[in-house]
Amino acid sequence: MTDFEPVHGMLDVSDEQSIYWEQWGNPDGLPALFIHGGPGGTLGKSGYRHRFDVDRTRVIGFEQRGCGRSKPHASVADTSLSSNTLERLIDDIERLRESMRIDTWILNGVSWGSTLALAYAQAHPERVRGIVLFAVTTTSQDQIRWITEGVGKIFPEAWERLASYAENNVTGYKRGSRRLIEAYRQLMNSEDIKIRNEASKEWALWEDTHVSIGTDGFVRDARWDNEAFRLAFVRLTTHYWSIVATDESEILKRMNRIQHIPATLIHGRRDISSPAATAWKLHRLWPNSTLIIDEGDGHGGASMVEHWTAANARLSTES
Repeated sequence: MTDFEPVHGMLDVSDEQSIYWEQWGNPDGLPALFIHGGPGGTLGKSGYRHRFDVDRTRVIGFEQRGCGRSKPHASVADTSLSSNTLERLIDDIERLRESMRIDTWILNGVSWGSTLALAYAQAHPERVRGIVLFAVTTTSQDQIRWITEGVGKIFPEAWERLASYAENNVTGYKRGSRRLIEAYRQLMNSEDIKIRNEASKEWALWEDTHVSIGTDGFVRDARWDNEAFRLAFVRLTTHYWSIVATDESEILKRMNRIQHIPATLIHGRRDISSPAATAWKLHRLWPNSTLIIDEGDGHGGASMVEHWTAANARLSTES
């Protein structure tokens, strides 16, 4: 493997926001953009770059508004989220492409990142030469209701704890009176850091619980130890899940815009929090897509990662 020097920087976008970006691999190679999950999940330790042949690929990652090394940070109480919208995130990606003088690129999206990848591709189909989606979501109302309330039928003890915390700390909230996601959004915008901190811990526990099937069982994500990460992740997740979701996914309605783009959709059969029905619906509306359902994995796993790496290898060969 050629030893290419990684580079990174900050890009000023709209609304006095700056997003962090980094580039790995061959600067003259096939451009590929990685879009992380969450919302607020960040690039982590940059393991995503190992999903590409960096001798042949110019791999770019960025951290979305409000999280990671991007500024201002959503963990800070007085950081407004008014400009954190799906439309602004799409604009940020397009500005990043223009700043790097890229004509077209391959998109990789993981979990929430798959929603953002689809939304960007539908807004700018002429800029996308291929798509790989991992743990597929489209962030519809049905999906958000399921992941925040419906999954409680499978994990009743954990959901009882999540809902009880909201009932005890949000004035006027009673389960069934309004959506739980809205209650936690209110908690994460409290002026009281103690309330925000405790609410974020409850949400983090729920996150680790509902993704536990199809993995090695319940495992606490070490990233929650970082208070800034945890606060930003939960605040951004509850924010976006409250404002983005629609009764019927807008993404499914716009699939005609990207039917010609080659794609691989990778999903775990045991993904309880994001059932495979979403990936299946998307695939049926996308003639140029390949659907891979991994029977043993859940919301990610080693076998799914192998499929992810292979899908990028195929796209880089065909492009």
